[in-house]
Formats: sequence, C-alpha cells, structure tokens
Amino acid sequence: MRSLLGYLLLLLKGMAMGAADVVPGVSGGTIAFISGIYEELLDTINSVNLGALKTLKKEGVKAAWMSINGNFIVTLFLGIVISIASLAKLISYLLEAHPILIWSFFFGLVLASILYVGKQVKSWNAGAIISIIIGAGLAFWITILPPLSNSDELWFIFVSGMIAICAMILPGISGSFILLLMGSYQTVLGAVKDKDLLTIGVFMAGAVIGLLSFSRVLKWMFAKYHDFTIAILTGFLIGSLNKLWPWKETISTRVNSHGERVPFIQENILPADCVDPPIIIALLFCVSGIAVILGMELVAKKRKKA
Repeated sequence: MRSLLGYLLLLLKGMAMGAADVVPGVSGGTIAFISGIYEELLDTINSVNLGALKTLKKEGVKAAWMSINGNFIVTLFLGIVISIASLAKLISYLLEAHPILIWSFFFGLVLASILYVGKQVKSWNAGAIISIIIGAGLAFWITILPPLSNSDELWFIFVSGMIAICAMILPGISGSFILLLMGSYQTVLGAVKDKDLLTIGVFMAGAVIGLLSFSRVLKWMFAKYHDFTIAILTGFLIGSLNKLWPWKETISTRVNSHGERVPFIQENILPADCVDPPIIIALLFCVSGIAVILGMELVAKKRKKA
C-alpha cells in the first residue's frame, strides 16, 4: 500500500512518461523501466480482464478496484495526461527552437538507461548476447525506415494508436517515432493542441485495444524468458540511439497539418562544423541526461534500503 508521498512520486513518474512519449525517439516505457514500475505496470494492465468483471459482480466495486490495482493505474495515467496536455506545445517548441540541445539531453538519458537496463540481466550467456544483437538490429532498422505521408483518416488513426502504444510500453522504441513513421504524428499532436476530441478518442480506443493485447505477450516473456527479454529491451535502447543522435542534416521536407514546412527525412552527421550551439554545451546537456538516470537509480536504491 502506497503512502501519499508514494502516490505523488507515481504521479511524477507518469508525467515523466508522458513527456517522453511526446518526443519522437524517447519511449515512455524506458522511463517506466528505470523508475522501477515497469513490471507493476504490465501486471496492472493484465489484471484488466474477465476475472475483474467476475470480482465486480461477486464482491463489489472495492474488491474489483483492488484487483486491478486501480489507484496505481489512475495515478499514473493522470500524470501522463497532465504531462501530454501541458507539455505538448512546449516540447514541440523546444524541438524546433533548440533541437540539438534537446536531442543531446535525451541521448544522454537513453545512453545511461542502456547500462541500467542491461544490469537487470542476471546471466549474460550466448542467448542473451544474441538477444541484445537482435534487439539492437531491429530498433536500428526501424529508425532508418522512410516515413509515410500524413494520413488523417480515422481508421488509420485507430490502427496508429494500436501500433504506437505497443512501442510506448517497450523501453527503447518510441511510440511517437512509430507515429512519425506512419505519418500520424502531426495529426495526433495537432489534435492534442486543438482539443480535437474525436481524433483523440479514436486514437485512444486503438491504444487501449493494443495495450491490453500486447501487454499479455510481454508479461509472458518476462515470466518465461526474463533475461532474454531484458537483453532484447537493452538492444532496443542501443538501436534507438541512431534516432536520438543530435546532429542531423535535413535531406527533404514536408508540409505539416498547419501548412508549415518541417524536416521529413534526415541523416546523422558529425558535429565538427557545428557552432550553434557549441559542442561543449550539447555535451553538458548529454551529461545532464546521464545524471538524471544516475540520480533516479540512486533514489531507487535508497528507497529499497528504507
């Protein structure tokens, strides 16, 4: 049973997950993993089933609420919603105005997460090594796929929600980046900004169905093949660094839903000729991202000892 402080921390973790999911390249699942709530999140999602309905009929609302860990999921979801609703505009602005600094911070965040997640593997054998290579290769391949053209069709938004939510709960693969590849990112982000309830509702419906289905697969993998699963997730994080590399050259552009021309296809470049911002400033932001993960790990260790 969590204390009031525990629920406040959970709310903040949800807000961190929401902020990460807005950025195309950073996964909310990564934040859930490094903050120590990943497996509880999977267990909670999987508890929403027919058994919960039976408990509701036989034992009432309170017992059913306890069986699905209701306080946990509502607090976490509230944090995610608050973050997405309040930070969508800010993060969009920062990605446009200071892209190198923002990407540098998230690069450091994920770089430190690789070490944190990798340490959860109990035995590094041949199977685990093969798993990390497969995970890294798959994530890298996803980051180099060419984006599709934007689609505003509601059926496509529904499918996008199903697929993106699977990525959002996987450490290393960003749901926002999947939306970008599918051409739905600007549509969904625009719907949040403009409070387009129909588009948001259709997307959320797809997300709920995808989440309830995919979380069961993940829970089974954790139960049967824990080390291999963690190794694959570590590989996902390694492969995703290609997307997070701060210095990029725009190859082609496209017009977004607001009539603005934005980057469409980009390639990574070396920062040798970069003067704005200076490389040292970008490195400081990268170190800041690393420090955030190390700080979260330190806090988690102290809470376990307490």
